[in-house]
Amino acid sequence: MALLLKEKKKETIDKVQLERAIIRVLNEGKKDTFHEIIHALEKYEIASQYKELPRKRKSLFLEWLSIQELTELLRYLSKDEQLSVLERIGPDRSTEILHRMQNNDLAFLLTGLSKGKIDDLIAKMRREELESILQIMDYPPKTAGRVMTNRYIPISPQLSVIDAEKKLKTFENLAHFINYLYVVDEDQRLIGIVTFRDLLLADDDQCIANIMRTEPIQVDVLTKQEDVAKLIGRYDFDAIPVTTGDHVLVGTISGDQVLDIIVREADEDIEMLLASGKSIDFRTKPFVAARRRLPWLILLLFIGLVSGSIISKFEETLNAVVALAFFMPMIAGMTGNTGTQSLAVVVRGLASEEMTWKKTLKLVMREIVVGVVIGITCGLLIAIIAFFWQGSMVLGFVVGVSLLSTLIIGTIAGTIVPLLLNRFHVDPAVASGPLITTLNDILSLLIYFGIATMFLSQLS
Repeated sequence: MALLLKEKKKETIDKVQLERAIIRVLNEGKKDTFHEIIHALEKYEIASQYKELPRKRKSLFLEWLSIQELTELLRYLSKDEQLSVLERIGPDRSTEILHRMQNNDLAFLLTGLSKGKIDDLIAKMRREELESILQIMDYPPKTAGRVMTNRYIPISPQLSVIDAEKKLKTFENLAHFINYLYVVDEDQRLIGIVTFRDLLLADDDQCIANIMRTEPIQVDVLTKQEDVAKLIGRYDFDAIPVTTGDHVLVGTISGDQVLDIIVREADEDIEMLLASGKSIDFRTKPFVAARRRLPWLILLLFIGLVSGSIISKFEETLNAVVALAFFMPMIAGMTGNTGTQSLAVVVRGLASEEMTWKKTLKLVMREIVVGVVIGITCGLLIAIIAFFWQGSMVLGFVVGVSLLSTLIIGTIAGTIVPLLLNRFHVDPAVASGPLITTLNDILSLLIYFGIATMFLSQLS
């Protein structure tokens, strides 16, 4: 089986066949064959196979994995799945895994759990490790302090290069986390960094103070995590040091941690843009998925009732010109669509750009121009269609001007609302697509029937 996997490394082996093979060796108790299969798979593939296993086979699958394999497995699972694994393998193995996890990952895992659940998980952890995790959890969510790891190597500026290399070798267990050596003074204040390249090119007897890079770029523990991601991306760092207000080094954030941040932020933004509130994936149970979607949808339902009340206010106009009803869905739908498009552009821009007043004004003006161009184009097109369809030039004018006006306003709303939320330090993604669409529906109906009422004598 292992040979077959190696020969078909490029995903040519059928995933279902692999799943059946793993279930078969679990059923038959062939532990050696199981390890052959696992060792031939990539880490994410192991996690994928675990997720697809029947519930009754998962315990044995976990039992046959080593502590290192279990630790790697957790990296590719959701928070709920991680907790399920820790519960299945028992307190002793769970403690060993928790010791191997990065402190920031462990802090994220514990966040939001009940005190009793946290106490059960950390009961057997070493005191110094536990204190470090609790310190990270004290920092506000989504800040550098919450996502940093304290697994770094501080060195003295008085060390020689050869001594620094010897110290580095004593931290072989941190090899996965090390990107730089951080130079600190007696008070643990960051004064410089040394790269591996610096060490390799320097003479053995050179002093670290002579080869270190001074005034390193660093972030405060309270810096927002998305700002950290932007900074690392801008300078193309492998990692960035995290310090307190007086420049005391307390941790680092690496590039792979930033990738986790970006993915997590993107997931949250997509969830809010779709008004689903909390994460829902293929494995979420129907009633759980419904419960997570319902609050937003119920809110939007009541907001949507406003649209009905608007139509009732213009009942006489609608009765006088029934043809107006033919264009209502199109105008409301187009306004919602253009608003959602602008919202997506702004949210994406805010995630990757540092917004200044100049940039904000430029973005708003650009979107207004976009709205005008789209509005004129679509307005003229629908005016011509309405004229030939209903044989009324006035109706064509009313529908065309209404669509022009609503598309401009929809574009502005989709731009201004997330910018205002961002200005007041609220996640702009809460201006979700369904919310913008519903608000634009209300505005479009008001404009449409307002213009139609103005020309009612010519229409009827």
